Amino acid sequence: MSSERRACRIEQECTSLCAAVVRALTSDANLGYRSGRLFRGNAALPAHALTVQGVTPGKRGVLRGDADALALREKLSDRSVHRQVRPADPTARLLFEVLEQMRCESLAPKSLRGVQKNLQIRFEHWANQALESSLTDSQIGILVYTAVQMAWSRLLGYPLDCQSEDLIEATRAGISHRIGGSLAAMRRHKTSQTLFAVAAKQYAEAVAAMIEEEYRDIADRDGVDQAVTHAAAKAILCLESDNEVESLNPIETLGNGSDKVLDASADGYRIYTRAYDRELYAGSLVRTQLLAEFRAHLDHEIASQHINVGKLSRLMLPMFSTPRRDGWLDGEESGRIDGRRLSRIVCSPGERRVFRRDQDLPRPDCAVTVLIDCSGSMKQHGANLAILVDVLCRVLDQSGVTNEILGFTTGAWNGGKARRDWLSVGRTAQPGRLNETCHLIFKDAITGWRRARSQIAALMKADLFREGVDGEAVQWACKRLLDRPEARRFLVVISDGSPMDCATGQANDAHYLDNHLRAVVGAHEQKNDVRIMALGVGLDLSPYYRLNLPIDLSTPPGMPLLQEIVHWMERATR
Repeated sequence: MSSERRACRIEQECTSLCAAVVRALTSDANLGYRSGRLFRGNAALPAHALTVQGVTPGKRGVLRGDADALALREKLSDRSVHRQVRPADPTARLLFEVLEQMRCESLAPKSLRGVQKNLQIRFEHWANQALESSLTDSQIGILVYTAVQMAWSRLLGYPLDCQSEDLIEATRAGISHRIGGSLAAMRRHKTSQTLFAVAAKQYAEAVAAMIEEEYRDIADRDGVDQAVTHAAAKAILCLESDNEVESLNPIETLGNGSDKVLDASADGYRIYTRAYDRELYAGSLVRTQLLAEFRAHLDHEIASQHINVGKLSRLMLPMFSTPRRDGWLDGEESGRIDGRRLSRIVCSPGERRVFRRDQDLPRPDCAVTVLIDCSGSMKQHGANLAILVDVLCRVLDQSGVTNEILGFTTGAWNGGKARRDWLSVGRTAQPGRLNETCHLIFKDAITGWRRARSQIAALMKADLFREGVDGEAVQWACKRLLDRPEARRFLVVISDGSPMDCATGQANDAHYLDNHLRAVVGAHEQKNDVRIMALGVGLDLSPYYRLNLPIDLSTPPGMPLLQEIVHWMERATR
């Protein structure tokens, strides 16, 4: 396993544990992490105050403290009350957010000693970051740092460390007479958010006024620049406001954003026409002779990788299986008496192996679908993708797991016949999806690998790869899974990025297909009817899929990568 993949795996494990902590503390099953952010469903929640920056997975106490802080804020703070009282001044509002966060942390139950310790480690980490940076070199930075340290020490009851004590001593003495009353009121009323908010507002506005006075002196008594003072306070607090979160791009790593067309549509996601949509077996699009050549080349490449399919099957079987009764174990020394062996007691009174027990063997009762993104950017990975999918199919078959191999692309570039129909009727506004979808079946659930092996080789045909409408493809694959009788259903999506259809993007908003994909995945995650996972080819797909693993297909996949995928699936299917 490469160092990059190992680091990514460790980060995902830490994120998964932090998400579990947040859900446990808040009793909210809809909370989870994506791209390092806390989400409720598909909505990003704000990182309210003193957010840790640049933390490595080795500092797990800081990461856990950040998760505990967010959980306590969600559990103990009423957002409507908070918004009604918060100050209008932007700098005072930042400090007000910090104070509300501290109030929630101060109410952590004493029985949760680990939570209290994590919160303390997190705050100390923030303080060290502030001291090591140049942010506390200015008088404004010291003033903000002092105000936060005083509130934290008073509300949570922790003493300041020697370094901070020395730094803020003079500043604290100079401002105590202006904020002492509100600070005492905050401590007195921390169990009541309404009363606390009044005192916290006074405290934040007093500190903001002192920051403005300080900047006025620095600026030679010119007008106060609110933007500069706000930026200085925000830099040291590492904080974002609710307004910023409301406009937050939750898929910023992939260039996504809000979609006015989708949001304004009364019927949600639209499809201009289904007249040209197709569902085909992939092998029917390739000449028989060419398909045989592809298969021969694929067999040669797989053989050169020395992949142990049997070992992978033994690793995969337990994760998809449940124990089922399968006959009896005879000749046991305990269990139920076996009437057929009673005669042995007469012949050998010391004989004890006259019992039998139920025999439970693992039997898979699940269906797994592999859904392949056949968009143009995946063309370069076609051969290595075929190796990966073929081996996964063989492993699932040997494990006795029902499986399908599906793919999705479009029937044409830039809209095809659907777009021409739209142009012929005068370019109606907001047409929705404007292309011909082509859903491909490389292997269906009732066909074994041996019979479908030539169909899988069709992945090596370059002109199958065009554009991709991911949301509809996930819906289609999930529907096929839900039609199956198996008790558990899993969908593994293999993709290298965002949905891409030029015609739809030009006729609607640029993020029309992106947001539809997020809505589809989020709906199935909420219903928990299909467990959706994703393998990101050279890309982190966490903005779309909560369960994801980045993989490298620049070289043919070998045993190390396949073992990593199997272990990841084991963790994801728990």
